[in-house]
Amino acid sequence: MAKRKVLMTGASGYIASLMLPTLRDRFDMVLADVSDTDRDGNKIEGIQIANFIDTDRSKYAHLFEGVDAVIHLAFKPHVTRGEVSEKAPIDRFDNEHENVQMANNIYRSAYDAGVRRLAIASSNHAADWYEHSLIHDRKMDMVRPTDFPISDNFYGWAKAAYELLAYPYACGIFGRKLETVMLRIGFTRPIVASDYTSANSMSEETAGGLAEFKRNLGARISPRDITQLFTKAVEAPNIENEHGVPFVVAYGCSDNTRRFWSLETARKYLDYQPEDDTEITYAKEIAELITGPEANVRGGKVGI
Repeated sequence: MAKRKVLMTGASGYIASLMLPTLRDRFDMVLADVSDTDRDGNKIEGIQIANFIDTDRSKYAHLFEGVDAVIHLAFKPHVTRGEVSEKAPIDRFDNEHENVQMANNIYRSAYDAGVRRLAIASSNHAADWYEHSLIHDRKMDMVRPTDFPISDNFYGWAKAAYELLAYPYACGIFGRKLETVMLRIGFTRPIVASDYTSANSMSEETAGGLAEFKRNLGARISPRDITQLFTKAVEAPNIENEHGVPFVVAYGCSDNTRRFWSLETARKYLDYQPEDDTEITYAKEIAELITGPEANVRGGKVGI
């Protein structure tokens, strides 16, 4: 049986690096990004240079030819990693507007080329208002994919916009249904205990200290689970809902004891069966920081 041909955008990025060793064997991969090197300057084999923000889609239309599915990971960050943003959050709209434009360029190019399926890297931030305002204050226990997508920042707004923008392509109003899976990816980095306790090592992702440590225990998705999730998003035989629309929004995290996002749609439509749980993977770190005899940290999913 011939391998599915899959186009991956953002192929020189971090999330791509977690999945490519497996996906290269499973699919006939077409790789594209604005750079053919990763953040450390290492060259990534097989990447074709393409800027998907460019509204002249003829420049990259050839990449979609004969493709069965697109894994869209590319996005334009508002700062280069390691830099400090000089723009206040309220001034970041223009950057995120470009990311929405890029998403539409992907959808339209895929539609025009006859691509069957999209697997899009949305983000948990598409509905992060619930997390920031309710989950951490213990006013809500679980955010579900069916909860109205609301965010308190433009990054999350853009991800929610990606999702809504794809629905007209999926529902068939333009002539055919472009099958779409929106994956609200969680925390993808390894969890290093000292990053949450040492002022010298804290980053934007760990600056919340022990509260952030607990949050990331719930939010993390392991490399093998994210690889499984995207693989099944490409391969799931039928993702139509009860109305006949092939459109799925699913959270992407491991089956963590402390998770606060529901995996119901990932299980139902994609048969996602996560294998990892941070409570086991990071048992030593948990004992050291928040459950040991000297710890004075409130139990549960989030908060301290």
